Amino acid sequence: MSTASSTDEEKNIAPPEKTVAHVGEESVEDSAPEAALVSRYDRIGLGKIMAKLFASGVEARGVERVPEDQRDGKFAWNNLLMWWSVNTVLTTIPIGVLAQEFYTLTLPHAIATILCFGALGGVATAFISTLGPKTGLRTMIITRFSSGYIGGTVYSILNILTQLGFSVTAVILGGQTLASVNPGTLPLVVGIIIIGILSIIPCFIGYHMVHYYERYAWIVTFIIMLFLWGLGGRAGFDINAQKPLEDTGRALSADILSFGGIVFGSFTGWAPVAADYNCRLPADTSATRVFLLTFLGLFIPICFVEILGAALMTITNPDYVAAFGDGNTGNLLSKVLSPWHGGGKFILVLLALSVVANNIPNTYSAGLSIQALGRPFAMVPRFFWTLLCFVVYTVAGVAGREHFSTILSNFLSILSYWTAFFIVIVAEEHFIFRRKNGPLGGYSFDDWDSPKRLPVGIAGIIAGCCGVAGAVVGMSEVWYTGPLGKDAGAEFGADLGFELAAGFAAVTYPPLRWLEIRLTGR
Repeated sequence: MSTASSTDEEKNIAPPEKTVAHVGEESVEDSAPEAALVSRYDRIGLGKIMAKLFASGVEARGVERVPEDQRDGKFAWNNLLMWWSVNTVLTTIPIGVLAQEFYTLTLPHAIATILCFGALGGVATAFISTLGPKTGLRTMIITRFSSGYIGGTVYSILNILTQLGFSVTAVILGGQTLASVNPGTLPLVVGIIIIGILSIIPCFIGYHMVHYYERYAWIVTFIIMLFLWGLGGRAGFDINAQKPLEDTGRALSADILSFGGIVFGSFTGWAPVAADYNCRLPADTSATRVFLLTFLGLFIPICFVEILGAALMTITNPDYVAAFGDGNTGNLLSKVLSPWHGGGKFILVLLALSVVANNIPNTYSAGLSIQALGRPFAMVPRFFWTLLCFVVYTVAGVAGREHFSTILSNFLSILSYWTAFFIVIVAEEHFIFRRKNGPLGGYSFDDWDSPKRLPVGIAGIIAGCCGVAGAVVGMSEVWYTGPLGKDAGAEFGADLGFELAAGFAAVTYPPLRWLEIRLTGR
């Protein structure tokens, strides 16, 4: 257990006392998660089955806080390696492809946009990651300290939809790529199901299996990305390929802003789960170390692979253009690897399977977010919700398999809106109101599941609604363009959704939260 020291000032957290957290009335100290669940299911005759599952290594702990005396530092480097594995994957390539496919940006402009908006998103997500060791809580539970129990439930719903959306895009692209290895032999539906099944196995087992897999998964996929860079260069990158098609003036600015929102979303999409994977690190783990490792684990691989996707779209060889055809990235990659014949097909299979590393945190954290909806949901074992998520996103992937590019572009744009104001609200609560000399003087960890002791949440909910308003007036989608978004661009407007969502929330939350504390004392 950590004691008061100079590092407490850096963490803005009051020195924790040894606590026993609760889900309802269940103690979770030491082996209590397993014991509580076994006891509960004994009443309906499933106790022995649950005991065997937990004894075989299936994780029993859900959203309960991890006490200080049950933590260790053995996965500290996974703040870097896990995110490297998660993002050095097939699903990151199509995000870069969108720069040319939808926004006709030249490669230099695409690279600049990816680097700038990526850095902003990486900083925001890395900050959320630092809260895991400090609090011992999962990300959606942390939101309760700024937006209350009800507000935390709203964020959990948004995160469930977010992670399921990520999973849908992952299984579709993975299935597309498997189907393109030998066209006509493996149906796309079967490919989607294969990716889904492989993803569920580590998630079902839990936290430690997820970390073991993600520690090493990046090695093979990073080498494959180098192969793709080399083979793409051999086919001929043309840096000026999009020049005749690229917009100018306000239209170009609109394209950059809109694509930048997608890039930002590809980074901040991990913010709502960032603390889920390091909450078992010791409370005195250096916040600076966690921040830097997480930032580098996001920024380097995402930029590296998204720029690869943008570069592949500059190949002007008619055969490669035809391969991409209807927006099938799997076919394009198959063509890039075709000079290696059988070896290229084997690499394509490995590339398709890389999606598993990306889909694991989506699946695992979606299950946790369902538990974070409230006590009745938390009483159901985490692995049950994980299985349910697997069924939902696999069925959705099969249903939407012919519309991958449209799903990806719209999903990532909308995703960036809510993650922007979520990050701002959590950050302002942490740095303004929970600092050591602030109005609240730190976090009271025992309150994590006590609605009567948590903030009422009115300030967080209203600020979130203001963030939604900012997104609505600034967004630019195929189906709707807000008034400010329309004025910021030319014919189709510019997507300012995440910038305005963050700005509106940032301005409204501090005075509302100050008033809430004055009136309620919490």
